[in-house]
Amino acid sequence: LAVGRASRQRAVKGYKTLEKSGQKWHIHGWFCILGCYLLMMYYTTVSGWMLAYFCKFCTGSFSGMAAENVDTVFTNMLASPAEMCIYMAITVILGFAVLGSGVQKGLERVNKFMMIGLLLLIIVLAAHSFALKNAGEGIKFYLMPDWNRAKEVGITTVVTSAMNQAFFTLSLGMASIEIFGSYMSDEYTLLGASAKICALDTFVALLSGLIIFPACFSFNVEPDQGPSLIFVTMPRVFVNMHGGRIWGALFFLFITFAS
Repeated sequence: LAVGRASRQRAVKGYKTLEKSGQKWHIHGWFCILGCYLLMMYYTTVSGWMLAYFCKFCTGSFSGMAAENVDTVFTNMLASPAEMCIYMAITVILGFAVLGSGVQKGLERVNKFMMIGLLLLIIVLAAHSFALKNAGEGIKFYLMPDWNRAKEVGITTVVTSAMNQAFFTLSLGMASIEIFGSYMSDEYTLLGASAKICALDTFVALLSGLIIFPACFSFNVEPDQGPSLIFVTMPRVFVNMHGGRIWGALFFLFITFAS
């Protein structure tokens, strides 16, 4: 945030503006850009999956489906490269359309509404998960530390994984926060803005866990990591909810814009 606001420039130029003669900090800016390209190689595909699920809920693909059959929808989508490519392309085009208007007129204007909607929906879904039959087991699994399992894996590994997740979820080291900082008004303090970003990010992450893990234990889904948590567990929640088609469509619409 500090580099972005002090330079008012993009990734590489931000470092060049601030570095002293002979310094090479701007090289990190090129690594940031490379990192963004590598990230987009798979992130756009996963974003396409989210858009596909929004369309599937809108068209009623999950209506009346038994919870145990939800997995096949995800498996069938992965077996269809054409479907995934089409939705990935639509996602990229939508991304360019929003960002083409700039960070403030495009990204900020759209996401002010979408992110508030997603946050409210997450709170509703977390409250719903508390009412599931095995919610207590899921919450215990999620929030109660198991130090013996941590020792088996290795405390260093656990800490490293946690730091990797923290850097990833806060977009640190890939210039995203730097770019946002370049638009940041002098009315706000760097420390205050940083604290709000971390607090809101952690709040959403905790709420997401309170939605997913009670659902895993209630619908017999392995509490694993990766795509299955969104594309298998969440649809099972929605097919068992009253008005799940609407809730599911809204969830995947908001999360598509989030991604």
